[in-house]
Amino acid sequence: MRIRSTWSFDIDKSFDPDSAALHRALDALLQSASDKPAAEFDETLPENGIGEEKVIDLLAPVVIGGARQLGAGTAFAHMDPPTPWITWATSLWNAALNQNLLHPDVAPVARDIENRLMQWLAPCYGMTGGHMTPGSTVANLTALWAARDLKGVTRVVASDAAHLSVAKAAHILGLRFLEVATNDLGQLRHRELPADLTDSALVLTAGATSTGALDELRKKSNAAWTHVDAAWAGPLQLSQSYCDRLDGIAEADSVAISAHKWFFQPKESGIVLFKDSKAAHDAVSFGGAYLAVPNVGVLGSHGANAVSLFATLLSWGREGLEQRINRAMTLAHELHDYLDAHPDVQLFGPNSSGVILWRLRSGRDASAVLDALPAGSASMTVIDQTPWIRHVAANPNADMQLLTDAIGHALKRMHA
Repeated sequence: MRIRSTWSFDIDKSFDPDSAALHRALDALLQSASDKPAAEFDETLPENGIGEEKVIDLLAPVVIGGARQLGAGTAFAHMDPPTPWITWATSLWNAALNQNLLHPDVAPVARDIENRLMQWLAPCYGMTGGHMTPGSTVANLTALWAARDLKGVTRVVASDAAHLSVAKAAHILGLRFLEVATNDLGQLRHRELPADLTDSALVLTAGATSTGALDELRKKSNAAWTHVDAAWAGPLQLSQSYCDRLDGIAEADSVAISAHKWFFQPKESGIVLFKDSKAAHDAVSFGGAYLAVPNVGVLGSHGANAVSLFATLLSWGREGLEQRINRAMTLAHELHDYLDAHPDVQLFGPNSSGVILWRLRSGRDASAVLDALPAGSASMTVIDQTPWIRHVAANPNADMQLLTDAIGHALKRMHA
C-alpha cells in the first residue's frame, strides 16, 4: 500500500547556493578593506533575521576591513602567516561539504587525502604516520597521551621556554611537570636534566614561541619517550638550506607541527607524527557502537583540514614550500643585519628560526618605539623580566625596506 504524504514543504534556500551572493562575498574579500564605518549590533539575539545578502554587506567591512592584514608589507609581528589563495577555495569547499572524518561513510575522500598527506610528510621527519589536529596544543597533548599509555611515563620534562601547552597537557593527563632552565639563547640546558628520565617524557622545543630558539635535538638521553614540539620551526625540515637546524628530530618518538604557521595554512591546522604510528594510534583510540572504525586521538567529530594543506603542497611541491620558507628566513637575516649595525640597538641573539628580538642599548623602555611602528610589524615579549621587541618572519611577502625605514624613523624619534 502506498502512503501518501499529507504535507509538503519548500526547499530552504539557505542551503541552496546563491551564485550572485557568493560572488558578492568574494568581491568583498578581494577588496580586502573598506572605509565604511563598523556596524553596531544589538546586545541580544535578534528575533528576525535580515537575510544572507544584507549580512554580507553588513559584516564585510567588520570582518574583512577590520582584520589585521597578515600579508601586508610590514606584517612581521607574529607566527601567523598569510594564506595562499588555494586554501581559500578549499576552505570554502570544506565549509560547503562539512565532511566529518569521524565516519568513513561521511568523508571517504577526505580521509584518504589525510592518509596520503601523512604518507608524504611523516618520512621527512623519520616518522611512520600521524594525523591532523586543530593545532600543536592538541598535537602535544596527543603525543604525551600516547607516551603515558605506551611507556607508562609519570612525568613530563621540558624547558622553561616550552610552550604553555606542554604544562597544560601534563596537567590534563595527570602527569608531574618539571621545568628545566634555559641558557642565554633560550635553549634547554641538557646538563641540568635529571640523570634518570626513565619515567619521563622529555619535550624538546624546535622554535620557542618568544625567541625562536632551537633546543639541541641530537643529545641522547634515557627518557622513556622524546617528543619534539616543532610547532614553529618544523617546516624547516623540508628546506635543504635549513634542515640541518633540526638534526636529530628523526630520533624522536613523536613530533608536533602547527601547519597554520610555516606551512601557511588557515587556522586551525596542526599535525602530530609518531615513530610507531600504529602503536600510538592504537593507544589513543576508542571505539563505539555507532562507529565503523575506532576514533583516533583527542577529537571526535572533526573536519577535512588536510584538504587545504594537501592542495597547497600539490600546488607548490616541496621546492615551492622551500622557496617560501627560505624567503622568510632571508628576510629575517636582513632584518637581523640591519638591527645589528644600528648603534642604538641590542640584539637578543642570532637568527635561529626567523624570530628576531631587540631592545634599546641604552636600556630605555622600548614601548614608545613599538607604538611608533606600523601595526602588525612588531610585538613585545618578556624574557627574564626584560621586555624585548619581537619580529617573526611568517610573511614571505614582507617588504624589508618598508620595515627597516619604519624602525629607523621610530628610533630617530627617540632622540628628538
